[in-house]
Amino acid sequence: MRIGIDLGGTKIEAIALGRDGGELSRLRVSTPAGDYEATVRAIRDLVTGLEATLHRSGSVGVAMPGTLSPATGLVKNANSTCLNGRRLDQDLAAALGRPVRFANDANCFALSEATDGAATGAAIVFGVILGTGAGGGIVIDGKVLTGANAIAGEWGHNPLPWPQPEELPGPECFCGRRGCVETFLSGPGLAADYKRMGGGPADARGIAALAGQGDRTAEAALRRYEERLARALAVIVNLLDPDVIVLGGGLSALKRLYVNVPELWRRHIFSDAAVTRLVPPVHGDSSGVRGAAWLWPE
Repeated sequence: MRIGIDLGGTKIEAIALGRDGGELSRLRVSTPAGDYEATVRAIRDLVTGLEATLHRSGSVGVAMPGTLSPATGLVKNANSTCLNGRRLDQDLAAALGRPVRFANDANCFALSEATDGAATGAAIVFGVILGTGAGGGIVIDGKVLTGANAIAGEWGHNPLPWPQPEELPGPECFCGRRGCVETFLSGPGLAADYKRMGGGPADARGIAALAGQGDRTAEAALRRYEERLARALAVIVNLLDPDVIVLGGGLSALKRLYVNVPELWRRHIFSDAAVTRLVPPVHGDSSGVRGAAWLWPE
């Protein structure tokens, strides 16, 4: 049995998968806000709760915000800031009495969809999370690519490629730079762009609904979004040449992206043909927790 944990800012979810990847049980609790020790205890209790229900033990993998630094072993880059600077791997292994595997939540999303989701059987998969941020994960031959600095796939904190004059210097990013992909392609980035161009307060779903009703400002915002996403993903195709790119997060529900973006990225891809597939996820919001479980292969 494999147990996966999705450690989010507002919730912690646990899933138990059987040998065939079928779901056996699932539990969820609220994340203890700003309390590291309580977070470790909550994960421990979820694991022991699943095992008590199913009367068996399992391997444990964790999808986490940020990552473990190869230099120090400490958590870095987590937006749940109480985790940063902590030895989460050692503390959780001690609490559970077994080794635990960790990966960034975007990597777990990509692993889930590559294992038994939208990209099953693909050799090279890039998983994108377009939500409150813009993250990415890479899976090659069924294995997560972590990298020497544990930042492989950190696509959202590169500058938007081939910027137009009106896109410079770009919005400020929490990382301290301007014009990062995330500032344009996250949900808040789309909402801010819509507002800058005369729209009212609306989230991505609201903007899409307005565009469907004929709102020209909303339609223009979505067209800019699609063109920017095409440019940003074209760089990934030029670097990795993936078989499949899977979109996740709230913005992955915009069906028009899967038609319009591949048409737009052709002009930026260094090839006479662009056969990379852009697809929606099979497991949706469950991909992170499922991918955490799959950190332990057969």
